[in-house]
Amino acid sequence: MQIRKLQQKDAKKMLSWMHDPAINCFFATDFSGFTPERVATFISNAHEDGESVHRACVDDNDEYLGTISLKHIDLVARNAEYAISFCADAHGTGASVFATDEMLCYGFEELGLERIYLNVLADNRRADHFYQSYGFIYEGMFQKHLLIGGVLHDLKWYRLLREEWLEKMKEQQK
Repeated sequence: MQIRKLQQKDAKKMLSWMHDPAINCFFATDFSGFTPERVATFISNAHEDGESVHRACVDDNDEYLGTISLKHIDLVARNAEYAISFCADAHGTGASVFATDEMLCYGFEELGLERIYLNVLADNRRADHFYQSYGFIYEGMFQKHLLIGGVLHDLKWYRLLREEWLEKMKEQQK
């Protein structure tokens, strides 16, 4: 497995999670209407612009498994928002852990960030479990914060500080 820049050949598999109602029901953005052209435009514009970094996680055959990102990168305050979405067939393969390790290493080591944060719908139990088991620290909930499909949803917030990540890495090496 590896993470690399997004490529146009990833578009078809990206659309598979975007059009999967079991996955896209947990996003504020309604991806179900995304077209191949819109995804191609996203990939074309996914270059590092100083504000966001989007990467593909791929298997050993360079097949797209999912997208992992750091968004809203603030090099002055040294923080960024983490985001991840994987195709259903990549769930449970360890790809999310691998990609998260790689992206957090990039954020903390290469960009010099001190804080990486994320938010997740409280109803998204699978993702919430992943973030907790990975080691992200729960910070609180914004109740009735996002309107999705005509329903207000609670939003949970997590963070990982550089020193917490370093401690996690040290524990993994033991």
